[in-house]
Amino acid sequence: MTPVLRTEHLEFIPYRAEDEDVFVALLRDEEVCRWMGQEQAPEADIRTLFRMILSDVYPRRMFDVWGLWLDGAYVGHAELKKTGNVDGHELITALVPEFWGRRLGPEAARGVLRYAADDLGLKEVYGMVGAGNSASLTACQRMGFRHVRDVVGDDGTVTKMLVISTTEPT
Repeated sequence: MTPVLRTEHLEFIPYRAEDEDVFVALLRDEEVCRWMGQEQAPEADIRTLFRMILSDVYPRRMFDVWGLWLDGAYVGHAELKKTGNVDGHELITALVPEFWGRRLGPEAARGVLRYAADDLGLKEVYGMVGAGNSASLTACQRMGFRHVRDVVGDDGTVTKMLVISTTEPT
């Protein structure tokens, strides 16, 4: 079962049915989608995805996924799951834009990395960051992520594949 995690400021709580609207709002945000390197999906598709998290992902223990909370306010999303891009696990985070620039992204990443190392025994974790997302790339570099390769999408967009060792301090 996906555990509740805590960092200095954030609570990582597995999603509950009542979190659907905040999840949908995050993944429907145009800026969030742009920086995540994905197209804005229809609301109905995101609602279906959310319900699949509750009905399939959690019960079948497919991967770990959390809502991120700060003093009772929803601030974002985090996942740790096997990736098809490489033989390993990928860390995914997305923050509500009003919480950007508060160093919550690196804090969320460190919380998931600690869980990956301590609870899952993972030695490294991958991340994918859009080439134009300089703020996230800088934060990842400061944390110790290393560039693996560029992944070019069918539309020509470039995403940076990064990796970090979970055995080194972030």
